[in-house]
Amino acid sequence: MENGKLNMLPALPLLSFLFSLFSFGPAALADESVVNSKHDLSARGPGAIRAVHETEICIFCHTPHNAAPQSPLWNRVNPRTHYRIYESSTLDARVDQPSGPSKMCLSCHDGSMALGNVLSRPQTHPIVMTARTIPPGTADLTNDLSDDHPIGFRYDRALANVERQVRAPEVVTRDLPLGVHGEVHCTTCHDPHNNELGNFLRITDQYSAICTTCHDMTGWHTSSHATSGKRITGRSVDPRERLKYGSVRDNGCTICHKVHSAPQRERLLRFTREESNCLNCHNGSISTFNIAADIKKRSAHRVDFSHSRHDPAEDPFTMPRHVECVDCHNPHAARANPIGVVQGARGQRVSGPTFGVSGVTITGRQIDDAHFEYEICFKCHGDSLSRSRLLTARQVSQTNTRLEFQTSNPSFHPVAGPRRNNDVVSLIAPLRTGSVISCTDCHNSDNARSAGGTGANGPHGSLFEPLLVRNYDRDDFTSESARAYALCYGCHSRESILGNDSFSLHRRHIVDLRTPCSVCHDAHGVYRGQGNSTNHGSLINFDLSVVSRAATPAGSRLEYIDTGRFAGNCTLTCHSVTHIQFPYQGGLGARSQSSAGRRSRR
Repeated sequence: MENGKLNMLPALPLLSFLFSLFSFGPAALADESVVNSKHDLSARGPGAIRAVHETEICIFCHTPHNAAPQSPLWNRVNPRTHYRIYESSTLDARVDQPSGPSKMCLSCHDGSMALGNVLSRPQTHPIVMTARTIPPGTADLTNDLSDDHPIGFRYDRALANVERQVRAPEVVTRDLPLGVHGEVHCTTCHDPHNNELGNFLRITDQYSAICTTCHDMTGWHTSSHATSGKRITGRSVDPRERLKYGSVRDNGCTICHKVHSAPQRERLLRFTREESNCLNCHNGSISTFNIAADIKKRSAHRVDFSHSRHDPAEDPFTMPRHVECVDCHNPHAARANPIGVVQGARGQRVSGPTFGVSGVTITGRQIDDAHFEYEICFKCHGDSLSRSRLLTARQVSQTNTRLEFQTSNPSFHPVAGPRRNNDVVSLIAPLRTGSVISCTDCHNSDNARSAGGTGANGPHGSLFEPLLVRNYDRDDFTSESARAYALCYGCHSRESILGNDSFSLHRRHIVDLRTPCSVCHDAHGVYRGQGNSTNHGSLINFDLSVVSRAATPAGSRLEYIDTGRFAGNCTLTCHSVTHIQFPYQGGLGARSQSSAGRRSRR
């Protein structure tokens, strides 16, 4: 004893002794030392927060005598704080209050207990420090742990069986030690005595190595975010933010996630607004294409209009109306899209940026991994209670595109499957009878590379409503031109349509009477539960703002009747002209209007 105080063992021999006690794996290497690290709180320590006079290093956590009844020779009173713990709709583990080694870490890092209060000193004479507690900042986790990676849960085979993107614990390296009951603690990822890798990490976080030791995210290792060597110096949401490494792949998970003190608690996203986690790179500053500009266009998937509305566990049938980037993209699996100009249909399989996204099948079944592009679209544009309204008032009203694209319908655009209709003679090669097209053949950014532009593929935003890749005028009395119906003429030959190859009065209606395609044709299709092949073949579904019922001896009627190949008749009123069983007959090569003697106009 000296001056009434315990004469402690020399610092470095005690340090080596305690390292061996606290080691969870092989014996500590000689170059592993807390000396001069941020955990060196002695008067000789390198940080701004340190003791004023105390020169011993280990005393802030350990003592060889009269220690707390827990190993390794703990020299602090554990906090009695009740912590707010991490919660998530996709979390399968049960998270309990912190215990064991985690509680030891929190005795300093929750910011509530004085750093100089140790058991080996009287409470009336704590170690005098330059700061009483850890000041607010990244090291102060507070009593709110809901914005930090969860701790206090058991990582076992049962969890791995439920959560398919977590590795079985027996294959996880011993470099990440669990607690005595298989719990995840602060010390699973952090070694408080070794700061060689920064942040006292046990495994480097470069290339997401420490994250992917436990997390087995499907598609991650071949994803763009894991392989892109692009520099991150252009991030624009918060240019003051400094990430640890210089490229996207080097930072990996930490590009989007913060392990501690995340602004958006659930799923630990780096930015509060969900879309900012994507658009801070995908605004042309780092990514090749400026998606942020696309979503500001006249017609767009305005991800900036909804805030924190997407939930990976949401039910697509009952979810509130919203759109976020991750509704259509899985950032853990997304890859670059190499598709340039497409000569004809490119098929329906998901590719590139849409890998690993959930969907709804053509039969209405929810699936975790969509196989076809349209299955992703059906999540919002199918059975969802909050789906979009109709832009055109139709004779048969339907907003459920899943129903409109059924291959058993009287007519449909071949999105979910091919049509076997040889009457469609206007198709531009290589499109032909039996071809299948994609939703994005029509709904796409107006500058998409797949349509001959220089921008990103995908329905991010367009100058043409409703999110169309090309112009499509739907206003009555539109003057026919290649631009007016550019969307239709992208697949259907303008020469064939105006040459009356399939309908003897196409040119009469489109050019002379200036009647848009949309007045007669419904681009998606007519559901079999509402229409039939006699009245609604060839996508016939009249626009009620232009076409109305005709008064006939049998009562008012509005109908089209298919009477054979390239033949039919209409009963309706259009442009103030009444047609009663108005007939037409045409066919390939019929490049003139039907004779006036065969018309019945009243």
